[in-house]
Amino acid sequence: MKNFVLLFFLLVFHCTYGQVSDKNIIQITGTVVTEEDGNPVPVPYANIQVKGTDRGVGADFYGYFSLPVIVGETLVFSAIGYKSHSWIVPDSFEVNRYTSFFILTKDSLSLPQAVIYPWPSKEHFKLEFLEIEIDDELLDNAMENLDREKLVKLREKTIRDGRETSNFYFKQQAQEYYYMGQLRPQNLFNVVSWKKFFDAWKNGDFKKKKKT
Repeated sequence: MKNFVLLFFLLVFHCTYGQVSDKNIIQITGTVVTEEDGNPVPVPYANIQVKGTDRGVGADFYGYFSLPVIVGETLVFSAIGYKSHSWIVPDSFEVNRYTSFFILTKDSLSLPQAVIYPWPSKEHFKLEFLEIEIDDELLDNAMENLDREKLVKLREKTIRDGRETSNFYFKQQAQEYYYMGQLRPQNLFNVVSWKKFFDAWKNGDFKKKKKT
């Protein structure tokens, strides 16, 4: 009985996967991009799914991905804010690998414009605006809040929000995957970095500024 069950599973496995040869397996690599001002721009973390299966992969921060597929399967490219795109793997490849760009178009939803005014009409707004008297104290406060050094300090102390944190984490993770199994490049012999350092030294950027 055990031999019969084993033979049955072997037969099912052969019927399911026996027809898939090495020639039918294609390694698809590419970059998911979108078009902005006539130039291709990568779509970070796009999803690439083999239609009708649970196989798929996610692109990295630069839109790059790699996925083995079978000739005739359909790849579905998707990302938040973009229209999904389907692509059938053709059987005309002479080699078992293929590299290309895959373009996604933005999925924009246009809503009717809604303008809210605190005045009955634009004419009333114009009259009120021209009659505004700006106090010198308010102007001084505004200039103080827009001070460059104060804005820099505020930016350094402000905690990242959820979007900035996730982007920073995914970018770090993508860099780790990119340099996996190899040494990261060192900027010790980077001529551009040394030039920036010497220029900053000549300009006195490293001198301590006197407090006023």
